[in-house]
Amino acid sequence: MAGPRGVKAAWSGQLLENGPALWRDAWPEPAVDGHKYCRGACLVWSGPEFATGAARLAARAALRVGAGVVTLMGEAAALRIHAAHLSAIMLAEAGGLAAALAEPRLSACVIGPGAGRGEATRAAALAMLGSGRPVVLDADALTSLTPGLPLPGSAVLTPHVGEFEALFPDAPDSPAAARAAGQVVVLKGQRTVIAAPDGRAAINGNAPPWLATAGAGDVLAGMIGGLLAQGMPCFEAACAGVWLHGAAGVAARPHLTAEDLEPALRQVLVSRVGF
Repeated sequence: MAGPRGVKAAWSGQLLENGPALWRDAWPEPAVDGHKYCRGACLVWSGPEFATGAARLAARAALRVGAGVVTLMGEAAALRIHAAHLSAIMLAEAGGLAAALAEPRLSACVIGPGAGRGEATRAAALAMLGSGRPVVLDADALTSLTPGLPLPGSAVLTPHVGEFEALFPDAPDSPAAARAAGQVVVLKGQRTVIAAPDGRAAINGNAPPWLATAGAGDVLAGMIGGLLAQGMPCFEAACAGVWLHGAAGVAARPHLTAEDLEPALRQVLVSRVGF
């Protein structure tokens, strides 16, 4: 008999209910004497000129959830599109990736939303994983890294069911996938399961059905990246990001689009509902 999606009944690890009690102690609070780099710097990889929206959704979410500095990196043509839409988010050309990864103030990366599938995305993702910073691997980054397990470095993988099955054809559930990858795996769905390589798994239950809309996963990737940038451990950042994503979906109400989630997230964070 199967349990919640992503966790089979035969699994015997530590099964938890996702909620603020699980990650509140790791929640990053701004220091009174801090500055923007104290709050973390997050690098988000952009897609090409006509596929910039997903990375922009991720970057805005990373900034909104508290990262002090967020930079979108991509080709010049893509950056011109971003420049017409953004003010507080910095822009940098993709040729500067090696220098950006060598910057000591960089604290987390996000790659995958709208990135495009192929060797360029794979190479950028592997460079980020090799930098020692935690990385959120989403969408096209996951596809571009298939096959390639286990993965080096420290990462949070955020596949939907189709991506999960392609990336982990031999894993019966998300805890097994986390062990195979050596990384935290967030299997997205009606009841998202967050699993860590050490056997912990948390089931999230606060996401409304209207959260199933184009771009919502890009927002989630950015939220997790922004929390990683502030120093939250991978499992706690993933759990917090998933819960806040659901809470923002509730706050945004039915008929939301992905663009509604960032302002709704601000409502949740200001009110600190539930935590």
